[in-house]
Amino acid sequence: MEPRYATRTHARTDAPVEPRAGKLPVVLFGSGDGGPRTLGTTLVEDLASRGYLVVTIDHTYEADQVEFPGGRLVRALPLPAKLTPKVIAKLLAKHARARMADMRYVLDQVTALAHGRPISGKLPEGMLGAPDASRVGALGQSLGGSVAAQLTRDDTRVDAGVNLDGAYVGPIAVRGVTRPFLQLAAETHTRESEPSWKSFWRASTGWKRELRFKGAAHGSFTDLQPLLPQIAAKLPNVPLADYVGTIDPGRSVAAQRAYVGAFFDLHLRGKPTHLFESPDTRFPEVALIP
Repeated sequence: MEPRYATRTHARTDAPVEPRAGKLPVVLFGSGDGGPRTLGTTLVEDLASRGYLVVTIDHTYEADQVEFPGGRLVRALPLPAKLTPKVIAKLLAKHARARMADMRYVLDQVTALAHGRPISGKLPEGMLGAPDASRVGALGQSLGGSVAAQLTRDDTRVDAGVNLDGAYVGPIAVRGVTRPFLQLAAETHTRESEPSWKSFWRASTGWKRELRFKGAAHGSFTDLQPLLPQIAAKLPNVPLADYVGTIDPGRSVAAQRAYVGAFFDLHLRGKPTHLFESPDTRFPEVALIP
């Protein structure tokens, strides 16, 4: 029986790989600091439907809980009692370093699968040999976006990256990237208000685009965008605008899916698109930032 308060998705456990699809380009996804990987379901399900093998990652001691093969369950470490700006900066830097190690380990496992080498744990039918390790993207929200950028810079296996409204943490903020990179921004998040964005953008020398979503807030680039308005309709005093802004949820999700999908199609599949050349009348909320 389905739990009464479960959230329906289009995914299911152990779904087999469609053998007729051939080798699948890979996208690694990382959530915001302390967030579970499931908060990116709306976007990563769409990428999977387009034929990408999407690997979402929970980071041990940071996500609420992580279950390892064999059933070992690890809970998140408690946050420091006093979250001053200095403490938060130190914590984010620590998490960013740990996440980089996690992402590289996961990419090692994906590379092994791509070459037909089994890895530990149960795999969906057809997974062995399914990933295409020559076409890899990195995608993340908030801190996950910063780590996606660092991975795109540091690991030659990653061809392109996307940052969903994340400030840059660590050396990536001043070094930038040389490979294709897409940056999605909430309405008030700019290179003037966020110093790490300005230094990152100036240092990045590859194909790059920034898109600003009118009416969007930081949480608009998570599953809070479609879910929170539904919750707010039934519960009083939900600070909706603080979390997901005033943008229409359906239009926000549709635009994110279109632009992120087109970006990876362009840079991992070589499929041309006009979306990044000029404003699109289908998505008037989205502005291309020079």
